[in-house]
Amino acid sequence: MRAVIQDRYGSPDIVVLGEIPEPVPAAGEVLIKVRAASLNGSDRENLAGSPFYARLGGLRRPRRPVPGSDVAGVVEAVGDGVAEYGPGDEVFGELLGYRGALAEYVATPPKLLARKPPSLSFVDAAAIPQAGCIAYRATQGVQEGDAVLVNGAGGAGGALVVALAKRLGAEVTAVDRADKADYLRQIGADEAIGYEDEDWADRRGSYDRVIDLVGHRSPYRVQRALKPGGAYLMVGGHARILLAVLIAGPTAGWRAKKRVRVLAVPQSRADLEAVTALVVAGAVAPVIDRVFPLAEAPAAFARLASGDNRGKVVIEVP
Repeated sequence: MRAVIQDRYGSPDIVVLGEIPEPVPAAGEVLIKVRAASLNGSDRENLAGSPFYARLGGLRRPRRPVPGSDVAGVVEAVGDGVAEYGPGDEVFGELLGYRGALAEYVATPPKLLARKPPSLSFVDAAAIPQAGCIAYRATQGVQEGDAVLVNGAGGAGGALVVALAKRLGAEVTAVDRADKADYLRQIGADEAIGYEDEDWADRRGSYDRVIDLVGHRSPYRVQRALKPGGAYLMVGGHARILLAVLIAGPTAGWRAKKRVRVLAVPQSRADLEAVTALVVAGAVAPVIDRVFPLAEAPAAFARLASGDNRGKVVIEVP
């Protein structure tokens, strides 16, 4: 079968389209005929092998050479012991280990998969899993009238974070490149900040919640932007900042009862189904930046790595 192959860490031009054996579903697995897969910030990190936690799947090279975690497709076959799904079922979700989606077929345990709603295309369904679950967890507890800032809102996962915060009644400030300002307002942000023009962390005491998708500021600096009782949630970013937030976050801003922490987002079918129900109801929607064919996967990764994308980059498998 055709698959995107990554045999080492590096830039987007190291991925190539090749042929590998078609997987056979083991006991407790389903075989999916892939129709679409979307790229996330984690795919960019897994390609580069940076930050350090991106190499947990192989120190010198990926142990599983096929990248991609968000998948949508049709069940082709099932292994022994699988009764929940059968051939012909349309499914979508995340893959264990965050790899394997960019191929014509992938075998995976079904526990992280959900049935694709008939009203969603495979492209739209593939754009939801990781970004949707992050947005769902990051906005839990947001209340009407809260001031929420989303840093990195113009990338792969920001649109659903902004949309869910707005749905809960928040006043949302979105931060990204200045040339994405119009796009940020289109996806619902009340205010857009270009990071080249202003450092949002200088806005002392302004926000009830900061959701940081690309963290690179110290926990002592970011807490100053919070109101008393506010929360800073780091979802992604530099490894040294992640460690700093893990270590120093509990003490940063404690006198004002500010919370500074890393938001761990587990792979969860329940979260996926919850946010997808909102998509089906029309309350929120994934934003698709561009759709590439499988043969143009290097160009898809290059667009993600450049930061030019406005929303999700999706790869279709014909």
